[in-house]
Amino acid sequence: MKRGHTRRRFLSITAAAAVLSGLGAEGAVAQTAFWRGSALGAAASIRLAGLSHDGAQPIFRAMERELIRLENIFNLYRPDSELARLNEQGVLAYPSPELLEVLSLSARLNRATEGAFDPTVQPLFAASARAVAENRKPTEDEIAMARSLVGWDQVRFDQSEVRLEGRGVALTLNGIAQGYITDRIAALLKARGLTDVLVDFGEVVAVGRGENDRPWRVGISDTDGTIQKRILLTDRAIATSSPRGTLLDPAGQLGHIFDPTTGIAATSASVISVSAPRADLADGLSTALSLMSGSRRAKALDAFPGTSLEFDI
Repeated sequence: MKRGHTRRRFLSITAAAAVLSGLGAEGAVAQTAFWRGSALGAAASIRLAGLSHDGAQPIFRAMERELIRLENIFNLYRPDSELARLNEQGVLAYPSPELLEVLSLSARLNRATEGAFDPTVQPLFAASARAVAENRKPTEDEIAMARSLVGWDQVRFDQSEVRLEGRGVALTLNGIAQGYITDRIAALLKARGLTDVLVDFGEVVAVGRGENDRPWRVGISDTDGTIQKRILLTDRAIATSSPRGTLLDPAGQLGHIFDPTTGIAATSASVISVSAPRADLADGLSTALSLMSGSRRAKALDAFPGTSLEFDI
């Protein structure tokens, strides 16, 4: 099934990474190299300040190779990816360490959010997408059938294999893999000696400091794109989710975040932003908190020290 939707952006970062070495004598940036692309369906870009276009090419090539490698693990719509093969066959032998890392964090998030974060909601997403393709709403029977396939207890994994217990069980890691890829790209840039970096690959990782030795500044927008809050980040990540962040139907009524307990897509227009030490953690929590409220949210955040709810409308 082809993807017929795009992910709406809520973090107002126009450049994905900036490196502030190579400042002139008066503090002006001498050169800036740009890269733009996509990661798991989200727009991505990189700006390397203080580097020429030619000088930045080895960094860009290394980043592109890493991005391709990670897409080959996590891209749900790439038939030969690890995730797609797992969903097709129900078992994946010798999974990559990266997939195991994401599954391990997913298990922790599932426990901490009392099941709100559950990558096995993919059958619900698929049932709704099929119905939309046929210009109709999913029937109650279709939702019930898909709901019967949902449950993290149907996922088994270790270094030797990942197994989905039950025919038709499938995973989507779109609520966490975007953040994981952002973390990995930030780590690659740091390994290249870039110490002041802002990475925006759908979620945001701020490493070091920005211009004039100040913390990085990130704007959070609502569903119509209006900036509602600006925050400062240093050595920290932020992720934003909204049930209406990706819409499956042309009318804009069916969102992409499904409640695993009811099988129904969340309809709230709310925007949730979470900051954390890592983008994968911020990503997973912002996804789950879109389905939670009150004390349940607080309990989930408490399970992960260093996390914070930054914005909620």
